[in-house]
Parts: sequence; structure tokens; C-alpha cells
Amino acid sequence: MRLLALGLLLGIPAAGSAETIFVSDEAANCVHAIDGATLKAIECVKVGPRPRGLAASKDGKRLYVAVSNANEIAVVDTATRKVIRRLPSGSDPETFALAPDEGQVYIANEDANLLSVIGAERGDMQREIAVGGEPEGTAVSPDGRTAIQTSETSSMAHVVDTATGEIRANLMVDSRPRYVAFTPDGRRFWVTSEVRGTLTVFDTASLKEVGKLDFESAQLLKSPTADQFVQPVGIRFKHDGSRAFVALGRGKLVAEVDPQSLRIVRSWPVGFRAWNLALSADERRLYTADGLDGTMSIVDLTANRVLPPVKLGGKPWGIESVP
Repeated sequence: MRLLALGLLLGIPAAGSAETIFVSDEAANCVHAIDGATLKAIECVKVGPRPRGLAASKDGKRLYVAVSNANEIAVVDTATRKVIRRLPSGSDPETFALAPDEGQVYIANEDANLLSVIGAERGDMQREIAVGGEPEGTAVSPDGRTAIQTSETSSMAHVVDTATGEIRANLMVDSRPRYVAFTPDGRRFWVTSEVRGTLTVFDTASLKEVGKLDFESAQLLKSPTADQFVQPVGIRFKHDGSRAFVALGRGKLVAEVDPQSLRIVRSWPVGFRAWNLALSADERRLYTADGLDGTMSIVDLTANRVLPPVKLGGKPWGIESVP
């Protein structure tokens, strides 16, 4: 018991954690697998040129990888860490989202200004939906009825009816929207705007803006430099929706946000261009993919401290943790 208490005090990860953290590396053309118990890199799974977006199946047995320069979604068996399938994705896939029943994959085709919908089993192209310039963040509501696709150059969040493929609304947001996420109950969705440094919250039923968090005005940076500035990008909610975490890009920070008040509760220093983030299965640790440092940062949420980063090299982009 004394050794366990000492380990927790020092922020040492508990032995026996069965999770594996996967980090896509768009420079090394592979997905790093990191052991959750030791926080050591195991291997880098070769998936193809320029892997970016990641999503895990609900059971954690499959990892889907957007292989941008191969125009496909690679499906990796997380136990064997082998590519078991390749699905056509349309051109230049970047971010994507699995439908709640995992029957479809909704894919942002960045260079074609499309949201493509493919069948997850057969890989058949079911729809191509025209959206604004440079589509980026993609999300599907928990009930599967609504998809949101942001487009960077048009500063919009496109609301798509998944049953018909029709765009219900084009919502204006702040400049360069990067990421979109539904709250776990599906009642709201959040959109980060990288250039403006904001996060906008919409009501899913009415599609009305119901809140905004201005990270730039929060003055989280104590001594900013010319290349360090707040860029809200990835979002991750706790399972019960009580907290959200936002990666702040070149700000070298990640922020914890109270979804009810949209108040920043805490923030921690992480790597340069913290792009996307993931939570451990027990939600006691937070991980970020740091694109310009070539690292994975680790925040011990219970001890409220940052652990030494895992050095990966390359350009980490997406990140998922599976049990």
C-alpha cells in the first residue's frame, strides 16, 4: 500500500493498465502504439502515407485511420496491430466520424470540398455531400440523425440530415473551424475556431448558438512568444459530460472546461501544437498528440500534474486510447 501511495504521489502510472494509446504520425506514415502501463512506445504500425484522423470502435477492437495520401481508411486490429481492411474514402481524407451503430463512416475530403459517407463493412460509397471549402471537423450525433461538417475557408458548420443527406443549415462560426464534437447526451455540439481562438456551442434541436468561450481573452499564456498563440483544436468530453478538454495547438496548453458554465477550470502545459487529445478508459489521464514537438504529452488529472512526455518523433496528429 505504501508503494502504491508513493507511486500515485509521484504521478507514476499504475501497473496493470491494459490500455493502448494509438497516435497517428503524418510524417512517419505509421500509427504509434504506446503501452498504457509503461507509457513506452511498442511499435509504429505501417498504415500508408500521411495518416491523420483516428477513431476506435466502441469495443476497442478496431482502429480506423484516415490515410490521407492513399485516399483510404485503414482498419487496424488493435490486438494484433495489423491492418485487416482498407476502405475507399474519397480523396484526401482528414477527419472522419463513425455512426453510432458503426455502420457508416462520415469522411471529410479536404481537397474535394465533400463529406463522403461509406459503408463500414463493404466500403461502398453511399453519398457525396457538397460542403464548403476545406472541410475539417466531422461528428455524428449520438442518436445518429445529424452529422456536422465544418469547413475552414467558409467558416461554417454544415448540419446534415443523415437519413436524406440533405444540408439542413449552414451555421456561421468564427474563422477556421477545426473540430466539432457533440456532448455525450447529444443536446449540444461544440465547434472550435482555430484562428479566432474561440469555441462556439450550439443547441442541437434549435441550431441556435447558446454559448461561446473565448480562449484568447482568457489570457492563459503567461509569457507568449511570437510562435506561441492559443489555437483551440481538438475536444474530448468525459463520458458523463461533466467536463470537457480542449487542445490549444500552438499555445502548448490543454484546458479543462466546465460545460455548464463554459468556464475554464484548469489548464496544463503540454507539447508544441497539441492537436488532438484522448482520455484513458478510467478518465484519470489525458493524452495529447503534439505535432511540432514529436511527442505525446500526459496529464495526470487526479494528481493535477504533467508527466514526462513520450518521445515519438515525426508529426503526431490523431490520438485514441483503447482498453
